[in-house]
Amino acid sequence: MIGLVVAVIAVSVAAGVAIERRSRIDARRVSRLIVRFVLWFAVPFASFFIVARLELTVGVGVGLGLAYVVQAAVGVAAYLIGSRLLRLPRPAVGALICCVMLSNTGFLGVPLVAALLGPGALGPAVAFDAAVSGPMFVVAGFLVGAAFSPRPAASGAARLRAFLRNPPLYAVIAGLLAPDALAPDVLLDVAHVLVYALLPVGFLLVGITLATEAEDGALGLPPRLDAPVATVMGLRLVLAPLLMLVLSAMIVDVPDAYLVQAAMPSAINSLVLAHAYLLDLRLAAAAVTWTTAAALPIAVVAGAL
Repeated sequence: MIGLVVAVIAVSVAAGVAIERRSRIDARRVSRLIVRFVLWFAVPFASFFIVARLELTVGVGVGLGLAYVVQAAVGVAAYLIGSRLLRLPRPAVGALICCVMLSNTGFLGVPLVAALLGPGALGPAVAFDAAVSGPMFVVAGFLVGAAFSPRPAASGAARLRAFLRNPPLYAVIAGLLAPDALAPDVLLDVAHVLVYALLPVGFLLVGITLATEAEDGALGLPPRLDAPVATVMGLRLVLAPLLMLVLSAMIVDVPDAYLVQAAMPSAINSLVLAHAYLLDLRLAAAAVTWTTAAALPIAVVAGAL
């Protein structure tokens, strides 16, 4: 299963690079279509039906609460390091925060949990993705994107309007309010299939972005491992799962799937936000690439602890 996930990622990224190099215009059009598909259909559809059927126990709920604490802690650390230590421009700081706070628990984490821990661990893995990663993307991610957008007319009211143009947020809210009857098994199965299908779609976007930035001279292939990217790797792949492990030992024993999910790489949704809010696209693409390449061995170790 892990070998299949790695193969799908490699083929998808390579296909994205090939599309961009064949035709710049076609590649940019494909990239825009992917972003619109993910933002306006795939994520809202999957979010509604998964959240509508989500059942939380007390123990699982405490673990999900700890996950929010971890995501907030690494997000604050990213802001302080990016703005105070590295002194990055605001679009780069925004990209840094998004790449650290948002993790690929859906596209990569759920199938990886199944491969490492077996199908019995899928429930907590899906709960983590739906109850933590989904809201972090549609709330925290959009807030960070709007706050650090370089658009000159981005007043407080304009940033609020940008945040409210947020289809996944409304899907999550509707899912929380909807009765189970509105999420029949067949549509829930479609939502799960759609989540798995987004693995190649998302990494196709990564390949297109990498090749486009390389052709513009802003990004090498493979992308350069500079200080901001190394910061994302340290916070996302080391500090986040370590904090989850420590909090689990101190407060409550969380499911093993949570430890694996906490060690997931930067989310492909970081690229969606970078496109939508004009954040540092080079940093976002490089962070997704490097953290994904390094995540599999780290996740294996986290799952074994």
